[in-house]
Amino acid sequence: MTRSIISTDGAPAAIGPYAQGVRVGNLLFTAGQGGLDPITGQVVSGGIKEQTERTLENLKAVLEAGGSSLAQVVKATVFLKDINDFAAMNAVYASYFVNDSDTLPARTTVEVSRLPRNFLVEIEVVAEV
Repeated sequence: MTRSIISTDGAPAAIGPYAQGVRVGNLLFTAGQGGLDPITGQVVSGGIKEQTERTLENLKAVLEAGGSSLAQVVKATVFLKDINDFAAMNAVYASYFVNDSDTLPARTTVEVSRLPRNFLVEIEVVAEV
């Protein structure tokens, strides 16, 4: 299978030796995205709600650059700095995904001790193309 590297200015540039996304066959794998503004390079102000929104906007940009969309996500992994932020993150997350049992992705959510740039949330996804 052919691998294609996905890159877009609509999401923060990679800050290490990795791609924003990689397409293999009809699947697109994204790197984890956090609440980093792609224009300023700074973490968005506010709390978990604002960071989750920016994170999902960054993922949306990578997916669209790779010929996919949030509607085509089949698996999401959510990393939270504090599991007590789950409800607030989940409310924002739910607004980005159609609440339809036929299109909802599988999801794993875990608490981690620390995230890059002291993010409150980081999300990675796998989507169909």
